[in-house]
Amino acid sequence: MSDTRPRRPIRSFVLRAGRMTDAQQRAFDREWRRWGLDYAAEALDLDATFGADTPRVLEIGFGMGQSLADMAAASPETGFIGIEVHRPGVGRLLHLLAEQGLGNVRVFCHDAVEVLRDCIAAEALDAVQIFFPDPWHKKRHHKRRLIQPDFVDLVASRLRPGGRLHLATDWEPYAEQMLEVLSDNPLLQNTAENGGFVPRPESRPLTRFEQRGTRLGHGVRDLVFTRRQGMAS
Repeated sequence: MSDTRPRRPIRSFVLRAGRMTDAQQRAFDREWRRWGLDYAAEALDLDATFGADTPRVLEIGFGMGQSLADMAAASPETGFIGIEVHRPGVGRLLHLLAEQGLGNVRVFCHDAVEVLRDCIAAEALDAVQIFFPDPWHKKRHHKRRLIQPDFVDLVASRLRPGGRLHLATDWEPYAEQMLEVLSDNPLLQNTAENGGFVPRPESRPLTRFEQRGTRLGHGVRDLVFTRRQGMAS
């Protein structure tokens, strides 16, 4: 008998318990109106948000936001869109943005799959970056990993020709899966000469998570692929 149960939709997260600090809650309440983007099932006008000639970089899962704030401070000419579902991290990033007066960042507190599908137009982004997504170590949980063919299809369709997809992980089996999935996508081309991983680009700051992993002997692997020219999504 065939299994007629509906397939579980890909989601970019699994919610975990986490209490917001008073400072994070205050930042969320006070700063959301300035930097927050409310989800709506319509394409975001990125020209109005950042300016017509501004490069647009989208980061999925920015954690507590420190590296995203660092990148925004280092590249004030670039517009950054951060997506994170965990409210403590969103509150922390909003606090950093207000503290540093960074006007080139906007934030979604929503599922990244739905944001990409409904809020970002085709070929609207110059780069997408996903750093240290949950590796879901146990084999029975691998289906929960974010980097799957359907999701990569969606991401690739939102990159302009020549746009960049940058992933990083400290879990070698997940890195190998990422490499296989990205290499199989016809819209994407590996920038590594050997068809594998690349050294950490200077544009990606070292995070506390990465520094801790390095101390524990976890090697970090970066993948940088570009959207092929002259191919329709």
